[in-house]
Amino acid sequence: MNDVALRQYRAGDWERMYALDVACFEPPFRFSRGVMRGFAEASGALSVLAEATGELVGFCVVQMEGQAGYVVTLDVAATWRRQVLARRIMEKMETKVRAAGGTGMALHVFTGNTGAMQFYEGMGYGRAGRAEGFYGRGMDGLAYRKRFD
Repeated sequence: MNDVALRQYRAGDWERMYALDVACFEPPFRFSRGVMRGFAEASGALSVLAEATGELVGFCVVQMEGQAGYVVTLDVAATWRRQVLARRIMEKMETKVRAAGGTGMALHVFTGNTGAMQFYEGMGYGRAGRAEGFYGRGMDGLAYRKRFD
């Protein structure tokens, strides 16, 4: 894991982020090129990208909404999962949200994604409700929140 460098978004990174998102998620959970670029380059967006030997192996995009950071997406390449990379990315993102004046973070997880639920709960995120149809008809999401102390 020491060979992974975490860094901020740089102009044009959205193209590699989009390619990783396509590899990580099936429709309807993946973003289009335009939507990915919009999220990555939006005013108020915070990003953490993870690279290993010049390859993008993970990233997270957060949008500041008032005093809370909303996790738009967290993507980790399949070969890098379960190696604490997602935790490192999220810890770095939480630090960035705090530095931006954030008092907590929020996100949604598809009700069928038990691995993501366990991951976020293990990082101290608590369930805050259910969002019916969040990912499309019959595809509910669970809202998660974490307040910083």
